[in-house]
Amino acid sequence: MFHLTNRRRLISVGGIVITLTIAFQAFIMPSRIAMSPFLVPKTLELDEEIISHKVTYPPPIMIGKLSLLNNSLNARDSSVDFDEANASEISNNDKDFNPHSKTEDHTQDLEQDDVLYDDINVRDDEDVDTEFSTDIENGIRKKVEEVIGGSTKLSNSLISDGFSKSKLNVKLSKNKKRVIPAVSISEMNQILLRNHASPCSMKPQWLSARDKELLTAKGKMENVPSVRSDQQLYAPAFRNISKFVRSYELMEKILKVYVYKEGHRPIFHQPLLKGIYASEGWFMKLMETNRQYIVKDPIKAHLFYMPFSTRLLQLELYVRNSHNRRNLEQYLIDYVNKIASKYPFWNRTGGSDHFLAACHDWAPYETRHAMEHSIRALCVSNLHQSFQLGKDVSLPTTYVRSAKNPLRDLGGMPATNRSILAFYAGNLHGELRSILLQHWENKYPDMKIYSPLPRGLKRKMIYIQHMKSSKYCICPRGYEVNSPRVVESIFYECVPVIISDNYVPPIFEVLNWEAFSVIIPEKDVARLREILASIPEEKYLSLQEGVTMVQKHFLWHSKPVKYDLFHMTLHSIWYNRVYNVRTG
Repeated sequence: MFHLTNRRRLISVGGIVITLTIAFQAFIMPSRIAMSPFLVPKTLELDEEIISHKVTYPPPIMIGKLSLLNNSLNARDSSVDFDEANASEISNNDKDFNPHSKTEDHTQDLEQDDVLYDDINVRDDEDVDTEFSTDIENGIRKKVEEVIGGSTKLSNSLISDGFSKSKLNVKLSKNKKRVIPAVSISEMNQILLRNHASPCSMKPQWLSARDKELLTAKGKMENVPSVRSDQQLYAPAFRNISKFVRSYELMEKILKVYVYKEGHRPIFHQPLLKGIYASEGWFMKLMETNRQYIVKDPIKAHLFYMPFSTRLLQLELYVRNSHNRRNLEQYLIDYVNKIASKYPFWNRTGGSDHFLAACHDWAPYETRHAMEHSIRALCVSNLHQSFQLGKDVSLPTTYVRSAKNPLRDLGGMPATNRSILAFYAGNLHGELRSILLQHWENKYPDMKIYSPLPRGLKRKMIYIQHMKSSKYCICPRGYEVNSPRVVESIFYECVPVIISDNYVPPIFEVLNWEAFSVIIPEKDVARLREILASIPEEKYLSLQEGVTMVQKHFLWHSKPVKYDLFHMTLHSIWYNRVYNVRTG
């Protein structure tokens, strides 16, 4: 009888493991969207805690210990395998600096001639998938242990048998292409509305006075008269101009932000204002020096800002040729542990009322655990990675050539004087750009599609003048979904043509991008000319007018002005927090 009972228990546990494995392969692998707690299918109730990390939150000061536990249980995943191309990209990125240097001024690292920059986009698919499979396996291991009464040895054996063949098929062959369905703009709109209607932020330990103020503001935003407008704004470029105006007014009147003083330079409190990562630096500079929103008493704050630079984090801590970024992630985990143990605010909401601005390609990876529930303003706003639409904010990737004058060379030719149909020039990062050139390089005189131009001052002049005199500026993705060309196009008053599946455009919460840009699926690159040529002249003039009218929303100013990029980014953070605050 004893052996029969054990046999039945083993059969039962084995069935659970098989069921969980099948559920994972059927529902999780087809799309990374399932990695987001905002988008986990409600039908997966059995695995919902594991997949969306909605297990009862441990105190944040335990994050580091849990991370170490995961690493010890999955030692075989502790190294990240990059192919030779990735290693080359990282090596090229590393060659100009000493990762062990403690120099506080990295301005020179961004002084290089990089008009056709296309930052060091390093693919991290293998790394992300390995980490994700580790989280899933550990979660299943815990459930099995619960069923069999805590027998770690037996659970390890069962799970090893269940996953030994393919490690949940997560570590794919480097030659095997993962097919991920693209999310259209209309689908993104639906996701945004759905996530704002059903917030998934962590339930606060108690409802604060600041939470009540945000709930009151939400009611006022929902009940605004539809006739409200503002002469400074271009109504067609907004989803709901009346709602935006009311929300912006409430932000100016109500919002208070506390900036943490913790953290040492250069990673914290030292903004970089030039180059392709300038957005995180300009936001940091303008936020820390702001007098309207900043409060010294954290009790009065609705939001808490964590002022660090992911670019300097990489420059300071990444070990050259290691192809491993775990120490960067651990550094931020330690920082969260510090502020969580010193202040009560993080633990009250699990970080839901905290925010950051990060533009480096590795930021989604570095912040995905320690700051998963915080509002992350990310340049890499990829719906198929860890970006959570309706909580996170798409931070524009802005290439700033002059820190003293970020508006240098602003503007372009009038719409009627633009003789070039389409323009692109840049490095061939990723697969899409090579396909773009294969189809369109030197094919038509009115389509200026180039690989990188020769270096030097003349190259800068040619690049800028082409953007200023083109109707449409092509903005294809590189290794990552974001590209500085999107904002550059608006800067030079050229209609951006975004070719980047699953990329959430900046300020998406309030802007209607279809009013001033053209968005083309990656699969339609071969039809690029057909699509652009089919746009009626009247429609083009409308798009170009939209570009000139929204330009003010994408500009950095040494002293912020109303509706500029600083305020629009802060508003998106405020807006998402208002729609995610919970009553309990």
